Amino acid sequence: QVQLVESGEGLVQAGGSLTLSCAASGSIFSLNAMAWYRQAPGNQRELVAALPSGGSTTYADSVKGRFTISRDNAKNTVYLQMNSLKPEDTAVYYCSATIRLQQIAPMNRYWGQGTQVTVSS
Repeated sequence: QVQLVESGEGLVQAGGSLTLSCAASGSIFSLNAMAWYRQAPGNQRELVAALPSGGSTTYADSVKGRFTISRDNAKNTVYLQMNSLKPEDTAVYYCSATIRLQQIAPMNRYWGQGTQVTVSS
């Protein structure tokens, strides 16, 4: 079974910084695209940043220049460095990973449990 475990949740003042981590564990043959999504109360889940195994990163317009997604393939971990945080960044943040469990198995998307980020004004 695959698990995505997130960490780094917290409360921060506007203008502050926070780093989220998400580690994938289990019987993983290959770990492909990794991404961060967020969902604020009353809103739909939205893509924050995505990092494919090959290719360029993608950021939501609202976080460009402030957030940076990165990954450590040796640790099967993806990070989200968040700077210049704003109250509107307050949400539950979810990591997502597209994983192949066996060489001939299809890729499936897995989700973390979510971690709360609260930015006070």
